[in-house]
Amino acid sequence: MLEVQHTLYMHVGQSNSTMKNPTLSLLLILLMVAAISPMIAAQPADKVFTNAYVWTVDSEQPEAEAIAIRDGKILAVTTAERIETYIGPDTRVIDAQGRLILPGFIDNHTHFTNGGFQLQSIDLRHAQTEEEFARLVAEWAERHPGRWITGGTWDHDNFPGGNLPTRHLIDPYTQETPVFVRRYDGHMGLVNTYTLELAGITSETPDPPGGQIVRDPDTGEPTGILRNAAMGLVTRLIPERTMDDLLDATRLALHEARRFGVTGIHDMSSPDDLRAYQQLYESGELTTRVYAILPFPRWEHLAETGIQAPFGNDFVRLGGLKAMADGSLGSSTALFFEPYTSDPSTRGLASDVMGDGRLERWAMAADKAGLQPVIHAIGDSANSRILDLYDRISRENPERDRRLRIEHAQHIHPKDFERFAELGVVASVHPYHAIDDGRWAEGRIGWERCKTTYPFWSFLDAGVIMSFGSDWTVAPLNPLLTIYAAVTRRTLDGENPDGWFPEQKITVGEAIRAHTLVSAYSAFDEDRLGSITPGKLADFVMLSDNILEIDPVGIKYVTVEMTVVNGRVVYMKDRD
Repeated sequence: MLEVQHTLYMHVGQSNSTMKNPTLSLLLILLMVAAISPMIAAQPADKVFTNAYVWTVDSEQPEAEAIAIRDGKILAVTTAERIETYIGPDTRVIDAQGRLILPGFIDNHTHFTNGGFQLQSIDLRHAQTEEEFARLVAEWAERHPGRWITGGTWDHDNFPGGNLPTRHLIDPYTQETPVFVRRYDGHMGLVNTYTLELAGITSETPDPPGGQIVRDPDTGEPTGILRNAAMGLVTRLIPERTMDDLLDATRLALHEARRFGVTGIHDMSSPDDLRAYQQLYESGELTTRVYAILPFPRWEHLAETGIQAPFGNDFVRLGGLKAMADGSLGSSTALFFEPYTSDPSTRGLASDVMGDGRLERWAMAADKAGLQPVIHAIGDSANSRILDLYDRISRENPERDRRLRIEHAQHIHPKDFERFAELGVVASVHPYHAIDDGRWAEGRIGWERCKTTYPFWSFLDAGVIMSFGSDWTVAPLNPLLTIYAAVTRRTLDGENPDGWFPEQKITVGEAIRAHTLVSAYSAFDEDRLGSITPGKLADFVMLSDNILEIDPVGIKYVTVEMTVVNGRVVYMKDRD
């Protein structure tokens, strides 16, 4: 380096005429700086990941071989050769051995603490017959006598004939045990006779607004199935969980997130959940970043304090507000323009807050206060009505960066794709539902409407902002299964090896972007998260296989080798 400096110095000093020429002088100085810069040691990194295939999701630098991290942030993204300048005596160097590194996955819709509780509860999801369903309940009741049986996530479409379970199926095993087990979509639950009696539900009990007590068509007696708001007649009886219970469940959920490479979640949270996240953050146990989306009725509490989206620190933020416009396809409560093919007597159910006008009043006021409406809509009519609401908000409220969201956005009328794009509404979708519901959706709503069901390609083709998530616990938390579903659309029953409505498949790269940078954008976080870019927070994952190169059918078998959050290795496959 001294030789270079000496040579340039001598060259500049050779003639007074050179120094009297400002342009030439400046050029020579720039040449000197360029010659010296590569020889100056870069700021040492805390960690360096090298010998990797880094797919950055950053259009300015799509690929790289190495990453340097310092103080929880990405210091450099470069080649394996140039990364050497960031290695100091205390730098930890991790050889990726050619593996793929992606930005950390951001899940745009979870019921996270419920997921932790579900890991502790009865699991009925894979019961293939009514008999197996009853046996699992009987075994759980025997192991936990007298205690509430909750959780479940059952799927009656697994049963031969697809009949809904009834209280009579489980009554013989639960005569003194209260039971409330939900269908996996969360919009329908089964209770036994003992629980109906506890709740005072009889043949004379009226359906609550936005809900339905399913009744035997011959006797008028409740069957034990409660839909949507009717579930509240029972859930109010379930003993409240303590903060210790909540913390334990959240720790279980955080472990699931780490092993699946989920470095950020947008969580449909309660105030208690938020308190749990804050406690775990303060104790250093929070290994997933949280954007807490609170129930819409809480909007005034946030607005009164001046909170706007996004508010918080690097790990816990809030500002989104969740409400439901309708139910789900599986429970026949998603709201459609036309009747269900399977039951022409119904078009679905609008939620109680949608039906009585509260949702519109809340959303208009909350948006004006700088908060973010995040509204569940599944049927084509529900989606269209929320777009109408968002159109009104955009026209009547002051202009701002609002990032309005529709959660699920499953069944879209063809006229509404352009409206999504024009209004800048984020379609917050959950692709695993497509390969699950695709087993039976045509039976519910017919072939024609299914053409724009889970319309991933149609969204992108129309220029719609589309982000990805799981809707855990309704679907698995694993983002690789989400990506697999979006790019293959192979239904779980194996009946659609080339994809269910394959024209709606998207590429692996598009799916990764939706599960990283676009999910970050939908929570006002694209400047901090979502891509492997210098200056951003150091959240990324290393995979066992390159999902950009393998047959997409094999993506569901790929595993996470390592998860990094804030520059800290929080999960290693062989260690955790």
